[in-house]
Amino acid sequence: MFEWIERIFAKKWIAGPTIDDAIKIAKKLNEKNVGVILNYLGEELKKENEITANVENYFELIDEIAEKKIISDIAVKPTQIGLSVSYEKAKENYMKILRYAKVNDVFVWLDMEASNYVESTIKLYFEGLLFSREGIAIQSYLKRSNKDVEEIVKRNGIIRLVKGAYKEPPEIAYTTWKEKTENYRRIMHYLFENASEFTVATHDLKLVKEAIELNKRYNKNVTVAMLLGIKNKFIFNLKEDKIKKALYVPYGEKWVDYARRRFREASNVILVLRSLFEF
Repeated sequence: MFEWIERIFAKKWIAGPTIDDAIKIAKKLNEKNVGVILNYLGEELKKENEITANVENYFELIDEIAEKKIISDIAVKPTQIGLSVSYEKAKENYMKILRYAKVNDVFVWLDMEASNYVESTIKLYFEGLLFSREGIAIQSYLKRSNKDVEEIVKRNGIIRLVKGAYKEPPEIAYTTWKEKTENYRRIMHYLFENASEFTVATHDLKLVKEAIELNKRYNKNVTVAMLLGIKNKFIFNLKEDKIKKALYVPYGEKWVDYARRRFREASNVILVLRSLFEF
């Protein structure tokens, strides 16, 4: 029923179906002094041919980033490279991607998914951290995230802090906007006090402005990141020399689930509608 609406917004939130589309958008953003985090869409894959195709797509994406000298990281979801099948399958494929990215000097983010995958995703991240510099997304609305952040920082990991967009029960997640925001702020302050490098990824401009002010005191290696198509004008106009800027840019044919999560994540209709009139 709402697919036609989702398609309208998807054009703002998603680069397109192909790697060429993603690289084209990345180049335009680099020209605006904005870095990119490219993600190939797809989750919960269980068919061997689909998993293999996803891994090969990331190899090709890494080649394109390196060859065209794009300022871009990549973000990989564990269930698109095998975690829905087994931990060992995901580990095998993730290590292949991580090693290939390291050779080509491309930074890799391990994205976080629904709560049932958190434990294995963090375990996978720690295994990769043994031989490569990499980052992991942490969702502040999960009640376990504060302890996870402490352990990751202790191991010199790099965190991209997001609020989270999966539907989770109140037993394990904060469910109100106020609770999510307060915990995001707590974790963000912890990162400024204890981590040397991290990314503040949110469309909550109060939190972003607070991060900018905190960095004037702490002087950390901080990136402010947002999703393609939502409040991007703020990123383009941000002139803080000590703050790096990035947009998370998804691409691929499997855009429906992503678009629907963005609708759920948006705290009100105005945020969604405003995205139509931004870059």
